[in-house]
Amino acid sequence: MDLFKSGNPTLSEKRFKDTVLEDVVTHENAMTVKGTMNKFGILFLLTMATAFYSWTEAVNNGNSWNLVLIGAFGGLGVAILLSFKKEWGQYLAPLYALLEGLFLGAVSAYFEYRFASRQGGYAGGYSGIVFQAVGLTFSVVIAMYLLYKFNVIRATQKLKTIIIIATAGIGIFYLVCWIMSIGFDAILPSFLFQGSLLGIGFSVFVVALAALNLILDFDMIESGAASGAPKYMEWYGAFGLLVTIVWLYLEILRLLSKLNSRS
Repeated sequence: MDLFKSGNPTLSEKRFKDTVLEDVVTHENAMTVKGTMNKFGILFLLTMATAFYSWTEAVNNGNSWNLVLIGAFGGLGVAILLSFKKEWGQYLAPLYALLEGLFLGAVSAYFEYRFASRQGGYAGGYSGIVFQAVGLTFSVVIAMYLLYKFNVIRATQKLKTIIIIATAGIGIFYLVCWIMSIGFDAILPSFLFQGSLLGIGFSVFVVALAALNLILDFDMIESGAASGAPKYMEWYGAFGLLVTIVWLYLEILRLLSKLNSRS
């Protein structure tokens, strides 16, 4: 059942196929696209709520490192648990959204402060980099949905394979870099942070890859609903979509930071 494939590891073929095989569902307790998007709306609002809180803490108190750690590692733990306990989605997906918001708000405040400091810090005005990143993220999500909806970009098997391999490669690369920086005190490749042409090109590639994952996520959600996945998979589908959008936002924020560093 290749129709369930997604570059997002949380929205894989096996995750959805297993639930269809394990449960005999009726129309009333089956997954729907509308139900999934409604649940995504709930997760998005929860993420924004805690993001606002952590942003405020970072700006007012200047110490947001604890929020970053809690959000990052707490969110990772919940995501791993949810991948094995999909039926707990109505509890774990909102918890993940709350934790991810803590991480996003604090990280966003760091980027905002980093570039606003060139204008005299927060007292002198905001740089606007976060506002730009949010706007671009929404624009990309809407654009990719329209491209998918009108079959401009189709989730063919060849496209799925390319995106899945590329996404796995980027994930492994990031993981190796993180392990090397923590465990071996290694110097990471400069293009990960600096606004060189290579660094900007790398970020553009990763942003494009994250955007293409949205096509596969939309296709997976529609395919899951059409194939009769159980109702609780709406939470899981919404969670997976949130994962991709958060990744897209962070990569756009990184790209904008590189572009701003050149000015």
